[in-house]
Amino acid sequence: MEPFTTLSSTVVTIDTTDIDTDQIIPARFLKTISKLGLGDNLFFDWRYLEDGSPNPDFVLNQPTAKGVQILIAGDNFGCGSSREHAPWALMDYGFRAIISTSFADIFRNNAYKNGLLTVAVDEETHQQLLSLAAEDPSLTLHIDLASQTVQLPDGRAVSFPIDSFNKTCLLEGIDQLGYLVKQQIATEAYEAAHPAR
Repeated sequence: MEPFTTLSSTVVTIDTTDIDTDQIIPARFLKTISKLGLGDNLFFDWRYLEDGSPNPDFVLNQPTAKGVQILIAGDNFGCGSSREHAPWALMDYGFRAIISTSFADIFRNNAYKNGLLTVAVDEETHQQLLSLAAEDPSLTLHIDLASQTVQLPDGRAVSFPIDSFNKTCLLEGIDQLGYLVKQQIATEAYEAAHPAR
């Protein structure tokens, strides 16, 4: 997993509340256990017309969406089923961070396990970001995980919450198993100091 330290990127916005995991990656695409290629089916039913051609009105089909790594989404992002394919699809498309006012717990945990940062901001900041992005398609945000801040174009730094365990894993680019493996020396020392009874 690639470490997440800082990220500077332009943004795309999908200001829809309650975007569930079936909208992120429809169930018919869950037949694979590979993460590769899922980005092609991200938001499939919104992104493509019935004949399979790209929907010209959908944000990810706009030229300004190319290479964008930050998605600003509506409240309660990632609700619905617990499919891990949702963060897989977002990351395979190229997103590294999602900004919203809230996230479904299971989605957030699956995102962290796969190196995708969820950034929860207050409603006022969220509205400001949506307005700035509407005014300027080249809006660039800077996210610093170590300081847990999103820097806005006016220089203001907005803090966001993340627990210390997931923060450590993201900064180091490791998952839960990788974290346990890193504790092997300390674990062995503890076991040696406490022989079996």
